[in-house]
Amino acid sequence: MKPDLTITAPDERTVADLGIGRDDHAVSRLPVSERKHWFVVFLQRYGQMSALSQFLLGATLGFGMDFWQAFLALTLGAVILEVVAIFTGIAGQREGLSTSMLTRWTGFGRYGSSMLGLIITISLMGWFGVQNAVFAQGLESLLPHALPLWSWEVLTGLAVTGIVIWGFLSMTWTAYIAVPAFVLLCFYSIGKALGKESLGSLVASPHPGPALGIGAGATLVAGGFIVGAVINPDMCRFNRNARDVVVNTILGITLGEYTIGLIGVLLAHFAKTENVIGIVTTTSGAIGVLVLIAATTKINDWNLYSGSLGLANFLDTAFGKRIHRALLTLVVGVIGTLLSALGILAHFIGFLTILGVAFPPVAAIVVVDYFILKTHRAALESSRSSSGLPAWCPNWNAAGWVAWIAAAVVGYYVNWGIASVNSLVVAAILYYGLARLMPVKTPAAIVADA
Repeated sequence: MKPDLTITAPDERTVADLGIGRDDHAVSRLPVSERKHWFVVFLQRYGQMSALSQFLLGATLGFGMDFWQAFLALTLGAVILEVVAIFTGIAGQREGLSTSMLTRWTGFGRYGSSMLGLIITISLMGWFGVQNAVFAQGLESLLPHALPLWSWEVLTGLAVTGIVIWGFLSMTWTAYIAVPAFVLLCFYSIGKALGKESLGSLVASPHPGPALGIGAGATLVAGGFIVGAVINPDMCRFNRNARDVVVNTILGITLGEYTIGLIGVLLAHFAKTENVIGIVTTTSGAIGVLVLIAATTKINDWNLYSGSLGLANFLDTAFGKRIHRALLTLVVGVIGTLLSALGILAHFIGFLTILGVAFPPVAAIVVVDYFILKTHRAALESSRSSSGLPAWCPNWNAAGWVAWIAAAVVGYYVNWGIASVNSLVVAAILYYGLARLMPVKTPAAIVADA
């Protein structure tokens, strides 16, 4: 029997909830009936990896590393990302929960997960605004003087917001268009380069810029997508089983690193510069700019989507208000768009980077709690059969907070090795030890909230 890869139209009952968009079960379990074939989720994952940022990462590696050094750095970084993403993704798939909701029962407690959701929202809303500025600048380069830059930023921000309002479904359709177009553009660009210089000579050529070490290169690779690996449950809850999570994660990350990343490496060797975007736009003209814009859209829609899920959990916990995810998407998208148009976000990239350092320990704590300590696994499993949620979770988990903050500090200040790995290891060891000393026990009388 052939698998069904059909993307169906939005169901009218769901859309009618508010008259706009889909809620996508932002603060509840995603039903088994709404799970997708692995290829549908893989396309979203590969869409995140086959993006402009990955292209630029490859160029950065190629500028400072020989080809095989860059290959090794990409491999090390990809392995780190895949291990983190597979474990967090399986937890999200089993429970059908977004990252911020899952952390209620995996190391952070009700209010801890609420604060984590808010941090996720702030971080991803900021990056949404930063990427939106790139999107708008691309359009302005196509149509100079047609509109002020801030007008383009408003239009592009609202356009992406409109896509995300309709949820996973419309984002999948966007991936069907943007992902193949960007991949074809990358291969077209390297094909133009190979018309002037052989592949063998590009592979053998020395790096044109200052040397970059293997450890530093692997750090760039792992750090460039570690937030995506941490919030993997947001995407993998749409998978049907753990096997699908493993397949789409390994294929998506590996192909993204090796196709897009290595093409960036080769183009940097060919052009003797990190500015491969200039090479692409020169060789491909207006079509190249449009495709780069499409690629930016594909990663920016997930910034907005995961941000809206984090905000939904925060509002549900802090104020007891369950607000439709589509409406929250509109709010987050409008705020991010306005910040982008006002130029404020350019001054906060350093702050957003600091927030990014804080995310890796979250994955370690979730994995240790869910797979090793299994603190609330029984409650999660018993409530899963009725598609409900456990009726109880701790308000705070001191062990999770201490491990999180300590590991984030290590990741930020310790420059030895791979920063994201350092923070992951510290968080895992520290949380395991603290959780053993300060165990959290679920009241035996409470099983599930049907």
